[in-house]
Amino acid sequence: MQKSDYTAQKITDTFIIDGNLNKAIWQNAKWSERFVDMVTGNAGMYNTQTALLWNNTHLYIAFKAEEPFLEAHLTKRDSIVFLENDLEVFIDGGDCYYELEINAANTIYEVFFIWKDALTKGSRFDTPEFDVHQQQAYTFGGDYDRSGASFWNGTHPRGIRWAFTGFDMPGLETAVQLDGTLNNNSDIDKGWSLEIAIPWISLHLLANGKTVPPTNGDIWNMFLGRFQKLMVSGIEVQPHPAMVLSSHGIYDTHMPEKWSRIMFAD
Repeated sequence: MQKSDYTAQKITDTFIIDGNLNKAIWQNAKWSERFVDMVTGNAGMYNTQTALLWNNTHLYIAFKAEEPFLEAHLTKRDSIVFLENDLEVFIDGGDCYYELEINAANTIYEVFFIWKDALTKGSRFDTPEFDVHQQQAYTFGGDYDRSGASFWNGTHPRGIRWAFTGFDMPGLETAVQLDGTLNNNSDIDKGWSLEIAIPWISLHLLANGKTVPPTNGDIWNMFLGRFQKLMVSGIEVQPHPAMVLSSHGIYDTHMPEKWSRIMFAD
């Protein structure tokens, strides 16, 4: 059996997505260890854990995040959520990948990326939805890795991606619950929780030859992480501290080959 970083267990139940992780379904789930620093692999600055479940219709992802000062000011859908504290999920599809970011106000930011060498005339991506002439299509080279010779293409061997920022995952459900007071730093908060549900039928472009729903033992590459806006003496620390299920060794979320390997077991 292939090596994995986490095993998502199959369930037969369906449940309401409301951000409440006290439900028996999550209490009985296998939770990850504390997230680690994305570069060093040391323990993350705040406790963050994830759990994944699935059934024949949906993929379910939950996070619980320690947070002493709950903050989220961006409320418009597809705001640049990573400018604030957020939780993130990326799903690799081989020639493409999906990015989802959510803050404590349940503001959603989504992008669908297609590698430039895969978006060719007659390919499976040659559809009106992925027309590069639309307003919300951009080229993208990667995170924090563009200087000198790598300025245009980034440092990933595959080069440029097309980024479609107008993409909305069909059937996506998200919900958060707060254990504290949002945008009020006069008290100490405990944190927040996040629930995500995605229909398998909406993940067909990302299946990369695998079945949806998965077959027992299938492995999908996913990024499961958290970014923390940190102020020190009134100055914002850049880049934001990043905590992840499994360390990358480099500060770049856009490297699917370094993401966590999630096995689906029934």
